[in-house]
Amino acid sequence: MALLEDLKWRYATKRMDGQTVPQEKLDYILEAARYAPSSSGLQPYKIFVVKNGKTLEQLKDFVFNNHPFNQNQIADCSHLLVWAAWDQYTDERVGNVLRNTSTKRNLPIDSSEDYKQRLLNLYESLGKEWQENHTAKQAHISYGLAIAAAAEQKVDATPMEGFDNTKMDEFLGLNQSGLKSVVILPIGYRDKENDWLVKLKKWRTPKEEFITEIK
Repeated sequence: MALLEDLKWRYATKRMDGQTVPQEKLDYILEAARYAPSSSGLQPYKIFVVKNGKTLEQLKDFVFNNHPFNQNQIADCSHLLVWAAWDQYTDERVGNVLRNTSTKRNLPIDSSEDYKQRLLNLYESLGKEWQENHTAKQAHISYGLAIAAAAEQKVDATPMEGFDNTKMDEFLGLNQSGLKSVVILPIGYRDKENDWLVKLKKWRTPKEEFITEIK
């Protein structure tokens, strides 16, 4: 029940107070993201952590200017987490993960070779656009667990997709790594005096409308 109460406590914080999130809480959030499930256990994404105040101020300019609310969270947060997903599945990437997995499980290093080839044949047949969408979906799973972990630690987090991916990729040097930024997550602490949303009642679609049971 504790997780449900934590999720009821959290909200998409609109203003943060600049207070620093302790390292142990940041580590906890990142570990939850790292342990997230992913298709075939490939974890086709990385997380970049930005914590320098001047850097965060620069990144604020990457948020869409036509967003209905001023996105001050990026400049006022403690850390900005950026999920960047693979731009495609390759023999090297998939092979490295599967070989490392085999090693940790004390299996022969080539025990996953057939499985790797089946995966690559499938992914190649579906095309590069499908692969980009698929890796982004895997990143979103990790993203969701990070948000839940932040709530558990009573750290505020604001999910964001409305930013200029091209500028973010250039800034972080992702193009050279075959990565594309997908989602960002400012974390920190709510500014209780100046956040217009903090005192408003949380609302979600009623359970009877949200869930359909098939018998």
